[in-house]
Amino acid sequence: MALALALHVLSAVIWVGGMFFAYMALRPVGAELLEPPARLRLWRGVFANFFVWVSAAVVLLLITGLWMIFGVYGGMGNTRPYIHIMLTLGLVMMAIYGHVFFVPYKRLIKAVAAENWPEGGVQLGMIRKLIAVNLSLGLIVVVVAAAGRYL
Repeated sequence: MALALALHVLSAVIWVGGMFFAYMALRPVGAELLEPPARLRLWRGVFANFFVWVSAAVVLLLITGLWMIFGVYGGMGNTRPYIHIMLTLGLVMMAIYGHVFFVPYKRLIKAVAAENWPEGGVQLGMIRKLIAVNLSLGLIVVVVAAAGRYL
């Protein structure tokens, strides 16, 4: 249980903390200081690195979460409601991430390669909106994880 929980929490911290940094710190400075071509190239590179870590985190979150649910608790029927909330929100977040990765991010890569800055801006805007949703959900999951057993 200790190993599964430690890997689970580390994965969540990497994913949610990374989104918080990107959205709350890097995004405003990039928007203020960089013209669209440089800004889009920056984000293409940032996402290329960050999404490797997010993909690993998603896999570890699924494996460790299911390990704890089924290996420790004996199934969903033996878990408290806050576990159900975390699993549901986590699956929604993973679906949103999958969409971001396979649709607007892939389009952003193509737009930057073609130097189609208006299209790149559209795709970056879509990614920004979806990351805002995922960040909000991720922060809710953190609160539920921290306080759920006490509610």
